[in-house]
Order: sequence, then structure tokens, then C-alpha cells
Amino acid sequence: MHLTQKRGFKALCLGLAMFCSFAVHAQGPRPLALKEAVELSLQNSKQLRANKARIEMATGQLKHALDNRLPDVKVSGAYMFLASPNIDLKTGSDNGNGSSSAFPKPNQAMYGMASLSMPLYSGLKIRYGIESAKFLEKAAEADADYNKEVVILDAINAYCNLYKSISAVKLVKENLGQSQQRDKDFESLEKNGLLARNDLLKAQLQTSNIELALVNAENNLKLAMVSLNLMMGLPEQTELQPDTTGFDQPLTAATIDSYEQQAFNNRKDIESLKLRKQAAGAEVNAAKGEYYPSIGLTGGYAAGYIPKLLTATNIVNIGVGVQYNLGSLWKAKSNISTAQAHEKEIAANQEMLNDNIRLMINKAYLNFLSAQKRIEVQGKSVINATENYRITRNKHENNLVTTTELLDANVALLESKIALEEAKADVVVAYNSLLEQAGILANNQSVK
Repeated sequence: MHLTQKRGFKALCLGLAMFCSFAVHAQGPRPLALKEAVELSLQNSKQLRANKARIEMATGQLKHALDNRLPDVKVSGAYMFLASPNIDLKTGSDNGNGSSSAFPKPNQAMYGMASLSMPLYSGLKIRYGIESAKFLEKAAEADADYNKEVVILDAINAYCNLYKSISAVKLVKENLGQSQQRDKDFESLEKNGLLARNDLLKAQLQTSNIELALVNAENNLKLAMVSLNLMMGLPEQTELQPDTTGFDQPLTAATIDSYEQQAFNNRKDIESLKLRKQAAGAEVNAAKGEYYPSIGLTGGYAAGYIPKLLTATNIVNIGVGVQYNLGSLWKAKSNISTAQAHEKEIAANQEMLNDNIRLMINKAYLNFLSAQKRIEVQGKSVINATENYRITRNKHENNLVTTTELLDANVALLESKIALEEAKADVVVAYNSLLEQAGILANNQSVK
């Protein structure tokens, strides 16, 4: 290879390496909107997968209940080896010497049987068993819909936590840069005899504290990203960049009464309990069916063969059978009492759920109003803290306040900025929590 060719080859390799490095760097954080976070969380939710399995289980139980209406068909057969039997038929005839006539001695036998039974009436136990299974299947579907709202709210919480963590890291980094620059200024002043040594040490100590705060903030950010990535089914180390525009949009709420009314009309856990109560009522009726007899259609076919002795075919029977268990007169009472107690328990749970919904909606509503108020208060706090820091810094430059007062003003400004960003995220969480309590979060436009 010529020298020029070698140089060209090296230049090509270097160019490719630089391009690949630039491409990796250019990828940067993955933009993520709230809508996408919710959709990915729903697609990859382990809880919803478990709910799907429960629905399939309930569907299987319904199919089993429906199969009880179908006939039972049984087929059996056997082949038997027989020892030599001693058979003496007293027919009254002989061959002249006093002995009975010769009788075949079979050494094997075969038979086959088929039977069919089809229930015609079973005290309505089959009917109410099917009815109960249908209600339980619908209840499982309602549970899945309820958990869907829970998954959506969890995704919104994780998304808002990520936003708060990113905001905290950004603000702490900015403050750290300002603090490091202040340390440099103070070092120059201290060298020139214009600043006491302990004031410089105080400033440097605050810089160290800010560095530790940055470490904690970055750790919280990493955990927030891992949590949301796992929830969405993405690789743990995926770097996410949430869309911040939605956190500045104003949110308004309706009245508490309207949310309560929507909750009783839309909450899937209420619907699930209602369906389970209907299923329990059907179980009571099924238990009462034990007091009645069972009537069924029966039929059968049999055939047998014993060599040299017997051949039997086309033995067919058909009829109607009635069965009644007299023990049901005293045993059915316990089953009925158990089913009725289950129905009463569900009714009590319904009343408790209704009261809890009213309480939780009031709590969520007040939390939303408080979150809105915190944004207003924290906004004013940032303005006041900014002005206070400006005045304190000017006074410090003119030796009118101590370095401790300057540092305290700086800390107060940082805390107020972080609190404002957290308040913006908290109001989004509070609003969506209110919608979740009302059972309308999945249909809310704010998460689309």
C-alpha cells in the first residue's frame, strides 16, 4: 500500500469515527410528551396484563357454566379372561346315562356400553350458575377499566416527578455556577484585604453544600427516569426530556357536586361491586335450587360377546330420570345462608365505597385548590426573593450587611425557584387525581 493510500485510509477511518461519535451525541435525550408516556404505560402495564388474565379466567368459568347445559356422554368397554367355569344346568334332560348335556366352557368375554344423560331441569341451579358467571365476567372487565385509570394516574405522577427532578438539577447547577463565581470574587477581595477570611470560608462552605445538593438532585433525577422508563417498558438508562409546555397551562375545575355525580355514573369500581352483588344474588337462587329435584333425559346402548355362548347387540334404552336428594332438606340451608351473607357483605362494601368516594373527591378537590394557591404564592415568593437577593447583594458590596445575610438570601432565592417548579407539577397531579376520583381520567383531554 502506498503512503498516500495509507494516509487516505487513516483519514477515512478517522472521519467515520468522528461521524459515529457525532451521531451518538446528536441523539441526545428522548423527547417525551405526557400523552406518549400514558400510552406506553398502558401498553406495558403489568397490572393490566394481570387484569386481562383475570378476564380470561372469568370467561373460562362462564364457558364451564354454559357447558353444564350440554349432555354427558360416557363410553366404556372391557375384555375379560375367564377361568374354566363349572356349570351344571339342571334342565331335566340327560343322555341316557344320568349325566347332563355338555355345556360350552368360555375362557373370555367382551362388552361395550354407551350412555347419555341430558339435564332437563335442575332446580334452576344451571340457569343461575350461568347468570352468576356472566356477572362475574363483566365485573372482571370493570376491574380492568378501573385499574386503567390507576395506571394513567401513576404515569402522570412519574412524568411530573421527572419534570420536578430536571427542574431541580437545572436550578441547582445555575446556583452552583453563581456560587463558584462568587468564591472567585471573594478570593480576590480577600487577597486585597477587602474581605475577612471567615467570610470567604463561609462562601466556600455554601458552595460545597450546593455541590452536595446537586449530587442528591442528580440521583433523584436518575431514579425518576428509571421509574418512568420501567413503567413505559423502555430501557432503564434511556434519557428522557419531558415536554414542559403543559405545566404552564391554566387548569380549572368544576364543582364538587358535579364530580361526585360523575363518579357515581362513571367509576368502574362502583360498577364492579354492583355486578358482584348481582352475581351473589344469582348464587343465592342457585343455592335455593337444591330444594328441587333434578330431571334429565337418559339413554344408552350396550353390546356383549362371550365366544360359543352369548352374542348380544342393539340393547338400547331411553327414558326420563328423576333424582332428588332428601338430604337437601336440611343441608341446603347452610349453603343458602352462606350465599346470603356474601350478598350482604357486598352491599355493605358498596355503602362504604360510596362514602369513601365522597370523602376522596372532597380531599382531591381541596388539594387541587391548594396546589393552585401554592403556584400563586410561590410565584410571588420568587419575585420577592429575587428582589431581596439583589438588594442584599448591593448592600454587601457596600459593607452594609454581612456575608451570612447574603448567603441566606441566595439560599432563599434558590428554594423559592425550586418550590415554584414543584408547585407547577403538583397542580397537574392534583387535577388529574381529581379526575381519577371522578372516574373520567381516561377520557380527559389533558392526557391526550
